[in-house]
Amino acid sequence: MMVLITYDVSTNTASGQRRLRKVARLCENYGQRVQNSVFECLIEPYQFTELKFELEKAIDSETDSLRFYYLGSKWKGKIEHIGAKQNYDPEGFIMI
Repeated sequence: MMVLITYDVSTNTASGQRRLRKVARLCENYGQRVQNSVFECLIEPYQFTELKFELEKAIDSETDSLRFYYLGSKWKGKIEHIGAKQNYDPEGFIMI
């Protein structure tokens, strides 16, 4: 299933900056960054459950926020890209 994850983490303090790095790292483990605080994650439901649990632990719910957009298994027709950043195939190979 495809899930779009967005987040807004308050970075006014050192702990906020640490939370931001942790949230980004967690998302990078499961998906591809498509904008600064936006990740496309092509993952299995059990993986999403794990990721969501870890993200909820990582944020401060008083100052930070997470948003999950469930695009499901028929996501291909629901994403359109226009602009400078190069598009990618989430089902293709990623070279590291």
